[in-house]
Amino acid sequence: MKKRILKIIVIAGAIVLFMVGGLLIFFTVSEYKPDEIEKLPVANGSKSGVAVGQDITIVTCNIGYGALSQNEDFFMDGGEKVRPDDEDLIYANLEGISDVLEEMSADFYLLQEVDCGSKRSYNIDQREYLERALAMPGMFAYNFNSRYVPYPLPTIGKVESGLLTLSDYTASEAARIALPVPFSWPVSTCNLKRCLMITRIPVEGSERELVLINLHLEAYDDGEGKTEQTRMLVEFIESEYEKGNYVVAGGDFNQTFERTLDIYPIHNTDGWTPGVLDSKELPAGFGFAYDTAAPTCRLLNAPYTGNYVESQVYVIDGYIVSPNVEVTAVEVEDMQFLYTDHQPVKLAVRLKSDQ
Repeated sequence: MKKRILKIIVIAGAIVLFMVGGLLIFFTVSEYKPDEIEKLPVANGSKSGVAVGQDITIVTCNIGYGALSQNEDFFMDGGEKVRPDDEDLIYANLEGISDVLEEMSADFYLLQEVDCGSKRSYNIDQREYLERALAMPGMFAYNFNSRYVPYPLPTIGKVESGLLTLSDYTASEAARIALPVPFSWPVSTCNLKRCLMITRIPVEGSERELVLINLHLEAYDDGEGKTEQTRMLVEFIESEYEKGNYVVAGGDFNQTFERTLDIYPIHNTDGWTPGVLDSKELPAGFGFAYDTAAPTCRLLNAPYTGNYVESQVYVIDGYIVSPNVEVTAVEVEDMQFLYTDHQPVKLAVRLKSDQ
């Protein structure tokens, strides 16, 4: 009897090991492994280039894959949900986000967490939806591409998501530049592979370019990932400025800007907390552009309370600009997190002349 029980235990253990081994092989073989630099297809807009002294407007917004609106929570932030209860909410949020973005009327839109084939957003092609809604061509770079994410229960499943840059200006070039991945095998096989999405716009009458960087830096790491990715970003923007180019980097930094914690302090230490950006880390002459009139992100540990004191909020969305770019205005659009867990930030700039 004992031998029979032992045999059953051994067989069961062997089956479990075989299944686990098979899953690890599947995740390893199917892992998204982008090149360090990948050229992206360039969308054709109706405008060819920007001019020195021209007023240029840019809006950045993390749309939360249309799923993280006012009444939602998220398991990674201390909540419970993996996705909304039905796809109608996704469509309602996409419609609301599109309406807000269209009303903000920008030359360039730098959007993050745009899904184009994910279980968590009911496989809605959000890139196509936004391009059609805003009547602008777009360029897309993967930030998350996994055939299956096996956690939690129910699982996240298949994810195709990334950065979307929309504009009526035709880029001379667009590229995906891979950022360091802070996770080791096997966690890395089905995790995010973050990047910088680079869009180059010709500057009229010169060989210079306006270099726009759409970004969404690391969130759920021990801090080293954000540090390494920020360092790589800083090195890139400095190198572009040294070439004589105009540089604007915008998006979700997953780090608060200096002095914003005095306005929106951390009072929930049980959930996710952002890093802190320091202007001393920037190249000489570069600066941050952000607005503190309203927070740009909320913690998804629970539905939004409608109160910035009761709900944990942050300012983590904004811009870095090079010394030859003049910031004329920066403003957060306070939507009270109605359609997403982030709020859009609009930047107005002019390219400075050497004269």
